[in-house]
Amino acid sequence: MKPIVLAVTGASGAPYALRLLEVLLRHDLEIHLVMSPAATEVFRTEVGIDIDPHQPRAEQLLHARRPEDQPDLIKRAARQLHLHQYRNYSAGIASGSFRTQGMVICPCSMGTLSAVAAGLSTNLIQRAADVHLKERRRLIVVPRETPLSAIHLQNMLTLQQAGGIVLPAAPGFYHQPRSIEDLVDFVVMRICDHLDVPVNLVSRWGDPENSPLED
Repeated sequence: MKPIVLAVTGASGAPYALRLLEVLLRHDLEIHLVMSPAATEVFRTEVGIDIDPHQPRAEQLLHARRPEDQPDLIKRAARQLHLHQYRNYSAGIASGSFRTQGMVICPCSMGTLSAVAAGLSTNLIQRAADVHLKERRRLIVVPRETPLSAIHLQNMLTLQQAGGIVLPAAPGFYHQPRSIEDLVDFVVMRICDHLDVPVNLVSRWGDPENSPLED
C-alpha cells in the first residue's frame, strides 16, 4: 500500500489522531504527518503532551493503547513515520507526483475545512489536501464541531462535491461502548474503512459475534 498523509489541526479530538496514528503504524503503513501550531495547543490541553510546533518529535506522538506495545510502536515509527514542518513546501506531499494512498485530516478544524473547500494553499496541510483533490485521491476530513453554521455546512458540501469525504467524529453506540477508547475506536475504524485499511477495532452492525482484532 502507498503512503498515507495524516494531518492534525486545531480542532478538539487529539485522542482520535493519536489512536489513528497507532493503528496505521501497526499495519505497516508509511505515514507522512503534519501538525498545525494550533494542534499542538490542543494536544497540550486534551492529552497533556507538550509538542514543539516548529520541531515535533515522533516519540511525543507515540502512545500505544497497551503499555507493552510501546517499544514495538517506537520501532515501527523509526521505519515508517515521516514528520513534516507546517510550512515546508519542499516536502514530497506538496506535489501530485508524490503518490499516496490518501490523506486524512483528523481532527479537522472548521478553518482548515473552509480553506481546503476554497482551494487555498497557505500551508503544507492545505497544499497536500489540494493535491489530493486535484489528483482524484482520497481526502478524508474529520470535523469535530457542534453546532454547525450554514457556512460550515456549505463548506462541507463544497468539499464533498469536489471529491472529498466528510467523516464527522460522531461515534455510534450499537457496539455498546464501555469506555472513551471504544468511542474513539469506532471513528478510527470508519476512517480506516475509507482508506481500505482492514481493521476491526469494534463490532460492526449486523455482526454481533465479531471480536475486535485490535485492543
